[in-house]
Amino acid sequence: MHEPRTLLQLAGATPTPARIARAVLVVIDAQGEYADGALPLDGFGPALAAVRALLAAAREAGAPVVHVAHRGRDGGLFDRGGPGGAIVPEALPRPGEPVIEKTLPNAFAGTDLAARLRDLGRTDLVLAGFMTHNCVSATARAALDLGYRVTVAGDATATRALPDPLGGPPLPAEAVQRAALAALADRTAVVAPAREIVAPAPEILGADAR
Repeated sequence: MHEPRTLLQLAGATPTPARIARAVLVVIDAQGEYADGALPLDGFGPALAAVRALLAAAREAGAPVVHVAHRGRDGGLFDRGGPGGAIVPEALPRPGEPVIEKTLPNAFAGTDLAARLRDLGRTDLVLAGFMTHNCVSATARAALDLGYRVTVAGDATATRALPDPLGGPPLPAEAVQRAALAALADRTAVVAPAREIVAPAPEILGADAR
């Protein structure tokens, strides 16, 4: 049996994650619904810790940060006026960091995200947030279509178990998570842990670090 290879590998590419200092960090749907609301996610706590590390590194480097929040109906899931729709305290925006509200999984759909990113003039995006198989994936694929080089911080994402649409047993959250990241890494994005993304770029470390 042949060892599987991604489409990027077959094309001869050597995927390298973006460095946070040169990218725009986009944090997707770090909202209460996923913490202790109607849609608690497996691994939300560790993923949120990785989101915090990315936020700290971006802010220290002076890199732009954009927050995305899903806006549901009043009284329903992701009601922005309730705890389920509120951004969790660990990921709260700081002054000057915009919050873009969306109503669809793709954060570019029906929002001004594309215009805001264009104004920032950077071509590398780092995506983190929730859920991996849904809003993170949809936003990453749209970003690629718009010409961005996309890096997904794999350990700064999480998802939940899903029913099998073909009638089998439910798919565990870990299986959904790994499959979603593997699908993105095939062609859409570089998938890497947050520690690699926050590391300084090699060319600015100095000769002794090369």
